[in-house]
Amino acid sequence: MKLKGKVKFVNKDKNLFFPTLRKRVDAYFSENNLPKSGNSRLLIKSIILMLLYVVPFAVLLTFTPHVAISLVLWLVMGVGVAGVAMSVMHDANHGAFSKNKTMNYLMAHSVNLLGASAFNWKLQHNILHHTYTNVVEMDEDIDDMVFMRFSPHTKVRFYHKLQWVYAFFFYGLLTLYWVIIKDFVQFFKYIKSGVNANSKSDNTVAFSKIIAFKLFYFFSILVAPTLIFGIPLWEVLLGFFLMHFVAGMILSTVFQLAHTVEGTHHPLPSETGVIENDWAIHQLSTTANFARKSKWLSWYVGGLNFQIEHHLFPRISHVHYPAIAEIVKQTASEFNLTYIESKTFLQAVRSHLNTLHRFGRLRLPNLNEVMA
Repeated sequence: MKLKGKVKFVNKDKNLFFPTLRKRVDAYFSENNLPKSGNSRLLIKSIILMLLYVVPFAVLLTFTPHVAISLVLWLVMGVGVAGVAMSVMHDANHGAFSKNKTMNYLMAHSVNLLGASAFNWKLQHNILHHTYTNVVEMDEDIDDMVFMRFSPHTKVRFYHKLQWVYAFFFYGLLTLYWVIIKDFVQFFKYIKSGVNANSKSDNTVAFSKIIAFKLFYFFSILVAPTLIFGIPLWEVLLGFFLMHFVAGMILSTVFQLAHTVEGTHHPLPSETGVIENDWAIHQLSTTANFARKSKWLSWYVGGLNFQIEHHLFPRISHVHYPAIAEIVKQTASEFNLTYIESKTFLQAVRSHLNTLHRFGRLRLPNLNEVMA
């Protein structure tokens, strides 16, 4: 990973797309007297999704049902984990959940109750992914992951030809890897790369918090059910794996449908670290929407099917994305910019699989090639 700040965007044509769009979006909120943060509907949804995670676990501990029923409960918990991450933690870490900073802080740390670290998430997602979307060696979401190839600019291996077949299995391992290993790897990598520029004392405190939350999480979800409630360890481990497999598959799929689909670009910076494009236009060219007319899907995934709007306005809560999407699409059309979207979820999945299939066979391009 390159040092943060080594890659920069230069709007050499002085394109007015984003200033125009921002003015129109601001006018929408002003004219309708709306805050850009979440509302009561988001609060109610957050409670529902939290309960989807907590209640099945409480039932497991209280009634210790047959293993078949237990696994169903663990599966529901996995749906809850993904829902909380997408609809609650995500908005909060962008400061968009509430106008209240304390509420944002607390809800952002809901991810710690899921076994992950809010501290690392902000660095990976808010800084690297949102700034350098689809830029290889900067955006960790498309980094060389050995078994998966999400960029035409990373090394191609012989087994990548089958990645479109086995992709969803590895997607299912995402959160399991995240809670066990990834947080520790990221913490030290970000210090070394300069992404984490905090002082040594601040990082000591941050790392201590990560350890404390991990111990609490693993004790609560693995140790306590066995030692205190008498549930067989093998059953707890099986359920734990199922929960994370379901959550990982949901989260990975939703995020990949936004950036690794047909039509999205993967630009390379120049030797001096410059991408000659307006940052907002870069977001349009590297990001895609899907199924934005589906209300139930939009509700569950926290508006992540409106990724274009989210990348352009990350500090606006997802509850407003359906309303501003038409403003974004119309403005993009006026500036002759492509607004990438799939009409349905299945169309997006098909586009993603086609892209994985192509990347699995695509050799490294020359340095002048900037489009996937």
